[in-house]
Amino acid sequence: MLPTNRGRPQQRPPPPRSWSFLSEMVDFSDPKRRPRYLTKLVMAALLTAMCVLMLTQPPCHRRASPSVFSTRQPGVTHVLLTGGAGYIGSHAALRLLKDSFRVTIVDNLSRGNIGAIKVLQNLFPEPGRLQFIQADLGDPKAVNRIFAENAFDAVMHFAAVAYVGESTLEPLRYYHNITANTLVVLEAMATHNVKTLIYSSTCATYGEPDKMPITEETPQFPINPYGKAKKMAEDIILDFSKSKKADMAVMILRYFNVIGSDPEGRLGEAPRPELREHGRISGACFDAALGIIPGLKVRLTTAIVAQFFCQKAVCFGSFFTYILCSLACSKS
Repeated sequence: MLPTNRGRPQQRPPPPRSWSFLSEMVDFSDPKRRPRYLTKLVMAALLTAMCVLMLTQPPCHRRASPSVFSTRQPGVTHVLLTGGAGYIGSHAALRLLKDSFRVTIVDNLSRGNIGAIKVLQNLFPEPGRLQFIQADLGDPKAVNRIFAENAFDAVMHFAAVAYVGESTLEPLRYYHNITANTLVVLEAMATHNVKTLIYSSTCATYGEPDKMPITEETPQFPINPYGKAKKMAEDIILDFSKSKKADMAVMILRYFNVIGSDPEGRLGEAPRPELREHGRISGACFDAALGIIPGLKVRLTTAIVAQFFCQKAVCFGSFFTYILCSLACSKS
């Protein structure tokens, strides 16, 4: 009797898959077809690299309408405002926008507050009024590109690190950020024929003068890296503005402690928490009022100064007058 196999017939394993179809589709041995496929491969690689670069590079330009900001409009002054996300810069931007200026804010947000930018954008959403560009003034190529892509009529230069105590700990940082970056701005202004500059300096350039009160004619002898860096920047600006090539109109502001905020409460001082140790008088007053620190000591050299603060109304622009009076009286 013949054996019977009542199970399923055994199947032979499939032969290994041949990849010869690729050689049929892409015949690299054919000298006529090889260049076409190599060209396509190179183009695909380049396109992939460009896509990866665009996706990984952070956006630095955020503008409402580039064409509007790149052309001059009769009767409209376009101001480049550096450091516009900072305390003073944001208030300057608010005033300019209220007065119908066109404003471009450049800030790297290392010390500025993006919240201030959002407030300004919400207040002035109309196309062609305000644009924000996140960029670092320490990058000459980026600064030159910003000037090339925009038609500026004037520059207000507020961007700077600004803590006296920190400047003694990191002097090189201050010379780079203040003096060197100001030179970058000036070079871009010269290249693109922008003739008006308002520079934000500081009373720290005066040092400790022998005579009071301090005026614009008081000799400048700064005693810390912050004041020295600002004084160097001032000298560079003035030297360049006087040259025949520049023919530049310059205004330098040397204000003292700035305290206060927008009367409507839309903007104000918002220092970063990590900078509290380098705080200013306004922050110290707030901390004392909120109980973050036990109190605030005021150093008065003479009883006459204490009497002046306690008996005479001194306008600092806010209620800080009365805080200082009470502190002065308690320490006199």
